Amino acid sequence: MLTFTTAGESHGKCLIVIVSGFPAGIHLDESGINADLKRRQGGYGRGGRMQIESDRVCVLSGTRRNITIGSPICLKIENKDYKIDILPDVTRPRPGHADLPGAIKFGHRDARNILERASARETAARVAAGALAKILLSRFNINVLGYVIGIGGVNAKRIIKNPDEIFRNRSKSKVYCLDKLAESKMIERIKKAKKEGNSLGGVIEIVAFGVPTGLGSHVQWNLRIDGILAGALMSIQGIKGVEIGIGFGFSKKFGSQVHDEIFYCEDKSGFGRATNNAGGIEGGITNGEVVIARAAMKPIPTLMRPLGSVDIITKESESASTERSDVCAVPAVSVVGEAAVAFEIAKCFMEKFGGDSINEVTRNYEGYLEQIRAT
Repeated sequence: MLTFTTAGESHGKCLIVIVSGFPAGIHLDESGINADLKRRQGGYGRGGRMQIESDRVCVLSGTRRNITIGSPICLKIENKDYKIDILPDVTRPRPGHADLPGAIKFGHRDARNILERASARETAARVAAGALAKILLSRFNINVLGYVIGIGGVNAKRIIKNPDEIFRNRSKSKVYCLDKLAESKMIERIKKAKKEGNSLGGVIEIVAFGVPTGLGSHVQWNLRIDGILAGALMSIQGIKGVEIGIGFGFSKKFGSQVHDEIFYCEDKSGFGRATNNAGGIEGGITNGEVVIARAAMKPIPTLMRPLGSVDIITKESESASTERSDVCAVPAVSVVGEAAVAFEIAKCFMEKFGGDSINEVTRNYEGYLEQIRAT
């Protein structure tokens, strides 16, 4: 089974991610991983930490001559801002953060012990894992792309359905948005929030092209791929809502208006859908259409004009602590969401077509495609 685990604190020595179950025989290009790490650090609205760090991955195990050998792959990302042992205690927890519930759960009187691991800095390791997954998926022409569709109530209206065009337009945007007009309004909204000592959330969209029919399963609740994707996205720091396809839009219309009619084209792709309101998933199983997931991110809890709180030690009313932080990290979370979706799709892909080597996986996949064509 393809799995990963992360370790490390925000201001610790480094972040570590260990990926197990990755097939042997794949050339591992560090530049692709580093490109995603750099993109996670970008986007208009990021804070001072991103001026300090310049994330790059170091492969510690699992390869020989840059080719995966089937053993666990260990990746390290060093923290330049390593000062965890000299940072001051945090006793005034921030509303909306893990500070207080974490301190109560683990019996700490210093929320620093919580926020160092709860920090979104951990997502750098997840992006590295997702970049590995994308290298695997690319062997089968599966492309996963994330971008921003809303910040602070400003929503993009332009819709792009071509992966190459999505990539080009996203790369030109300071907020990783595909709508140029919306982008300028988003940037103005971020500037206003920064001036007021406030923060902003938003909405991201992740699309996966080339996903075959048959990933996930209806036979058990925990095998449904929409549930798997939703869980992965909800696990990202700051995410408070997820929808697949048109999501909550299903609740507003008749069934005849939302369900995707089926057609069959014998000389081309076989079974298909006239629309894709389901977001490429029906009954917990991918149906061959583009997989579409969206996630809503809350505003960052650290405010330069902090909200009210209570000191953990004295129990007196105080203003919440402040830490160096972003004004808006929605562009960054689109990169993390892309990584999360890519890894879970790759995991489901390996569960269905798995093998110890890429040649074995390829053989299994091509045999399945032949089976589909014969259906």
